[in-house]
Amino acid sequence: MTESTVNPETAVLHAGYRSDPATGAVAVPIYQTTSYQFDSTEHAANLFGLKELGNIYTRIMNPTCDVLEQRISALDGGAAAMAVSSGQAASLMAIQNVARAGDNIVSSTDLYGGTWNLFANTLKDQGIETRFVDPEDPEGFRRATDDRTRAYYAETLPNPKLTVFPIKEVADIGREFGIPLIVDNTAAPVLCRPFDHGAAVIVYSTTKYIGGHGNSIGGLIVDGGNFDWEAHPDRQPALNTPDPSYHGAVWAQAAKPLGPIAYILKARVTLQRDIGAALSPFNAFLILQGLETLPLRIREHTRNAQVVADFLAGHDAVTNVIHPSQFEGEQRRRADTYLNGGLGGLVGFELAGGREAGRRFIDSLELLYHVANIGDARSLAIHPATTTHSQLSPEDQLATGVSDGYVRLSVGIEHIDDIIGDLTRALDAAGKVSAAA
Repeated sequence: MTESTVNPETAVLHAGYRSDPATGAVAVPIYQTTSYQFDSTEHAANLFGLKELGNIYTRIMNPTCDVLEQRISALDGGAAAMAVSSGQAASLMAIQNVARAGDNIVSSTDLYGGTWNLFANTLKDQGIETRFVDPEDPEGFRRATDDRTRAYYAETLPNPKLTVFPIKEVADIGREFGIPLIVDNTAAPVLCRPFDHGAAVIVYSTTKYIGGHGNSIGGLIVDGGNFDWEAHPDRQPALNTPDPSYHGAVWAQAAKPLGPIAYILKARVTLQRDIGAALSPFNAFLILQGLETLPLRIREHTRNAQVVADFLAGHDAVTNVIHPSQFEGEQRRRADTYLNGGLGGLVGFELAGGREAGRRFIDSLELLYHVANIGDARSLAIHPATTTHSQLSPEDQLATGVSDGYVRLSVGIEHIDDIIGDLTRALDAAGKVSAAA
């Protein structure tokens, strides 16, 4: 495969690896090792001095993880990537790589509940302020920016609100200031390539669609290699001032002989080295198996989700369906602009009977799993107000798109008739709550 190959079906199967040079094995080996033999003292010194890239210690890099990183980079058109232990670790380290105590970021309000809590509380405890902005008005990011703003953050297809983020509009504002847009693309791999629209960094929870089988926790940070970190040195001091944790390296300069990878290089040899949120080689292997069929599964997820959205829109127990196909105006334009490969596998809906109807619906499911996850090959359902978003205040729940009667579905790849049949039984049970009220 050549570097020019960008078709996702090919990239996820061939990028970064052809066969094992020692054995000829076609499947990527699990390099279950902690350490690597150096060729000489000079070789070791070159690796530690960043004169050349290579394996040092599996907390920092691993050959199995490396193939996963290369394939995701090829899929998204990025320069390099780093595998980490979870999607939450990816979101946290993506911010910590540019922001320090006393700095701030501007984030979309439309976030997964765990990310909201991470930004509003844990980052705050570390001295990094998060300013939340409704992405309905992209100019809100400009208004929230000051001299200590280091990054913008958003989800492509926010979970659970499902209103597509205006990537180019906000990325363009950020580049005026020298501020990178970091995009969580977990819910829209293959469907959207945020780098094509100006994003500088992409993060993933590989636990979801990329892995696709509910068996491995993992995360990825992808460097687009498309952001000029030196253009506004005062805006990005983390990459433009000497780093005492690595012999005074100035990352925007130190990375140049290795390529446009200053951001991900710093993340790997400082944050990953020090924090150690490493993805295990075995999990990387399992995620690679899922990645190989990702484009095929995404097509089926998307097709089934569209049928489910249409079905729900015609059901008496449902008052509102949250899916890009149901949107109009600017929200639909954004979906059509950024989700070129389909409208995604997530569907939300609101029940007339509120919280009790949501409980009854969930408890009446037989085929769909009741789990706190998305992106499995299996269909999944959850009631966010009592689970994933229960730690948020009622006001913050509404800001992220969660009402008492909101149910989120992650539509799987089962036969659509079986999915609709299970939804029908559960909706009939939920409808009895509304009728009794």
